[in-house]
Amino acid sequence: MAGENRKQDMGSGSIPRLMLNLAVPAVIAQLINMLYNIVDRIYIGHIPDAGASALTGVGLFLPILMMINAFAMLAGSGGAPRAAIAMGKKDNESAGKILGNCFSVLMLFAAALTVLFYLFAPQLLRLFGASDVTLPYALSYARIYILGTVFVMIVMGLNPFITTQGFAKFSMITTVVGAVCNIILDPILIFGFRMGVQGAAVATVISQAVSAVWVLCFLRGRKTLLRLEPANMKLEAATILPCLGLGISTFVMLSTESILNISFNSSLSRFGGDVAVGAMTIISSCSQLVTLPLQGICQGGQPIMSYNFGAGKKERVKQAFRCQFLACAGYSTLMFLLMMLVPQVFAGIFSSDSSLVDYTVWSMRIYMAGIFSTGVQISCQQTFMALGQAKISLLMACLRKLVLLIPLIFILPHVFSDRVFGVFIAEPVSDILAAAVTATMLFTRLNRILDRGAGEA
Repeated sequence: MAGENRKQDMGSGSIPRLMLNLAVPAVIAQLINMLYNIVDRIYIGHIPDAGASALTGVGLFLPILMMINAFAMLAGSGGAPRAAIAMGKKDNESAGKILGNCFSVLMLFAAALTVLFYLFAPQLLRLFGASDVTLPYALSYARIYILGTVFVMIVMGLNPFITTQGFAKFSMITTVVGAVCNIILDPILIFGFRMGVQGAAVATVISQAVSAVWVLCFLRGRKTLLRLEPANMKLEAATILPCLGLGISTFVMLSTESILNISFNSSLSRFGGDVAVGAMTIISSCSQLVTLPLQGICQGGQPIMSYNFGAGKKERVKQAFRCQFLACAGYSTLMFLLMMLVPQVFAGIFSSDSSLVDYTVWSMRIYMAGIFSTGVQISCQQTFMALGQAKISLLMACLRKLVLLIPLIFILPHVFSDRVFGVFIAEPVSDILAAAVTATMLFTRLNRILDRGAGEA
């Protein structure tokens, strides 16, 4: 009955009200996730006599962190929908096999990545732009975090299997538990026990371990519809390969973020030194204030558009898109104004080093000059995904990062006399161009997609 009521609301309820009910929890979850990601950097940036160098060092670890997340989501984002499809067919046995096989793959990923990244961390961090000053901080944080890779795999790879069963609140609590634990432990270990960046890494690993135990207890408990059983953990190609095939698009999206971060850090290290890399660490944290809530808004719009697209209700699809588009464009414009008018407020959250804050204020105004357009780009790209146009959606995402942004990071420093300015200006140029192309693609194709219907999506 609950499922029927939900479908009736999707097909006939108020679009703005539906968007609000679906998007608000998603935005809250994204903000909590963002807090989890940046709380270490806030505390590290205020370590006495080492804050700026320590913050820069930890920022250099981001590409490795992103790659760990990418492998976790390769199994999680691909396996959870496959399990849901099987459950929809009342084939819980196959759904259980999918869960067990994804768990096994996640454990293999964890073992391989732990060994690989632990052994080659010094070389990788040098490649990412670490200097003699920042390398010790980066390495201290990296090697402890890497030892906790297995917990990241469990949390990020298995939590989607909780969400796909309809336990969205429990899934969100997984993030809340880890974030709260991290916030409490960080000041105790960093300042109380004077462990510095090592304390931040230990706090993060412990927090992830707590979240991992939370996830495993649920999937082995009474409430779950999908139970994690040892009998289902034997890998079968017919079970795991379709899951990895579906998850490859998410993997590409996350792994390109790693490449992007490496590109920025290497160029900034070359032309601006440690202070430029430190500023980029702060800016990348602030940019999550823009992108993560936008993703939450689109998570609210996606089921409405997808359901009504399948039901052939074209006008409701268009109305839902307009609502999502205006919300995203309005939010990104608001954040643009804040970043332009009071960048010092955001920079000061992460560091008490006046020279780093001043440099960040200057560079943030350049880097964020095009964020007003990200609402347009993300909204249109996610609409393609909601309407089953996964290939176009992935192409538009790759357009901004791989086709435009990464080449511009290396080209524009040779165009401008101030080479650091050239690196930072690559972001708004690619943002605006990608938004223009993505919006043009959607507006010229939307009616055609709706006329063809879900059967040909």
